[in-house]
Amino acid sequence: MTDINQAGAPPSAELERTNMGLVILTVLVATIGGFLFGYDSGVINGTVEGLRQAFNSQAVGTGFNVASMLLGCAIGAAFAGRAADVWGRRTMMIVAAVLFIVSAWGSGIAGSSTEFVIYRILGGLAVGAASVMAPAYISEIAPAHMRGRLTTIQQIAIISGLFFSFLANYLLANTAGGSTTEFWLGFTTWRWMFWVELIPAVIFFFALFLIPESPRFLVIKGKHEKAAEVLSRLFGPKAAGLKVAEIQQSLTADHKPRLSDLLDRNKGGVRMIVWAGIGLAVFQQLVGINIVFYYGAVLWQSVGLSENDALMINVLSGALSIAAVVLGLLVIDRLGRKPMLLIGSVGMAITLGLVAYAFSTGTFMASGTVLEAGTVLNNGTVYDAQTTLSSSFLDLTPGMGLLALVAANIYVMFFNFSWGPVMWVMLGEMFPNQIRGSGLAVSGFAQWIANFGITMSFPIMAAGIGLTLTYGFYAVSALVSVFFVLALVHETRGKELEQMTG
Repeated sequence: MTDINQAGAPPSAELERTNMGLVILTVLVATIGGFLFGYDSGVINGTVEGLRQAFNSQAVGTGFNVASMLLGCAIGAAFAGRAADVWGRRTMMIVAAVLFIVSAWGSGIAGSSTEFVIYRILGGLAVGAASVMAPAYISEIAPAHMRGRLTTIQQIAIISGLFFSFLANYLLANTAGGSTTEFWLGFTTWRWMFWVELIPAVIFFFALFLIPESPRFLVIKGKHEKAAEVLSRLFGPKAAGLKVAEIQQSLTADHKPRLSDLLDRNKGGVRMIVWAGIGLAVFQQLVGINIVFYYGAVLWQSVGLSENDALMINVLSGALSIAAVVLGLLVIDRLGRKPMLLIGSVGMAITLGLVAYAFSTGTFMASGTVLEAGTVLNNGTVYDAQTTLSSSFLDLTPGMGLLALVAANIYVMFFNFSWGPVMWVMLGEMFPNQIRGSGLAVSGFAQWIANFGITMSFPIMAAGIGLTLTYGFYAVSALVSVFFVLALVHETRGKELEQMTG
């Protein structure tokens, strides 16, 4: 077993002379995948009404149009980890870049719901692959003392992608006069929202040829000289040889990585570290964050705001999210992963509870309701003439509307300070080298299945049990996640990947 010095780091750490220029370049290129992950996830937010009108879909159909990408994400995440163990981390990111390009074009040109779903599933394959490959790749090229901060850049990229999708949606809809109106070249605005993604997708594809393959993957494949060459470029020639030896020794079994390594041969069943990864992945979705990302515009319109105002709130949420992730980046390698998860869980439970409370005070106004002249709603709207409501919404007082808006945005900040970046950081670093690809695959699959379930169920739950109980469920999930973290999550701050056990 590799000798460890008194500081707890392997001998190579003392000889490292990190080439920060190359490290930062590789991280920035890898995180373009995260940007596309965020854009592809967030762009749907402004297109829901356009999809509903174009394909004449109801609640279940709308939910599936929005959530269909997530089926592809689950498949992409499940197979990307194992495929990356066979063909390489960078190779799989190149495949993802191609799929991003195809999906962005096809989603905008789709002429039917079926065609749209097919292209969104292809995009989901790309998002799923990028979601597990980027953090794994970054963790495998980053020095241990900076790994948390560098991997957190992935979350900044994801949130930046979300922010720019919200901004693009807002600017396009504002310029065209709505998401469903005709825009350039005779195509409706919502289609152009998808096509904007082609720009970063093409950049991602070509930029990937500028960065090296993961040295740990090269060692796994027996390409020790290539691994040493990459490590020399990253950390200097003195540390490279020792690092290759340490990686070799950390591969505790005498076989290539395989899915059965996830089983505990001594105790039987799945390794506890794998359950911890699955739990982190699932709880990140059970708190309902993607409802804000995917349905934000619809949500705020459902409490009486105009489409333009709702899209503007999305932009605000995106900006606050970036600020929260940057704050997380600054403290993750000082404060630690586990404390940040606990802070996030408690903060989200409180703020989600406040959102649910605010919604509980509202009056549901159904589509088709006839309001007589002189009717005054809780939100202050006065109807001078008899009016038939064209859409349903929740009528809140100005005070409760403000509470819901503020609490929802603070909730988004708590998530993006904690569970947003920390879950991906931990999945990229918590598994031993032998099972990193497979562990990421299983955890990523669980994350996207949970994401699909939450996303698909939201319009059905909102219509069936109302926004109050729906957000109450997310609040309870955040509270339960506190006990999960206390029981199963172990701190990984400052450890070399070769020191990970479980």
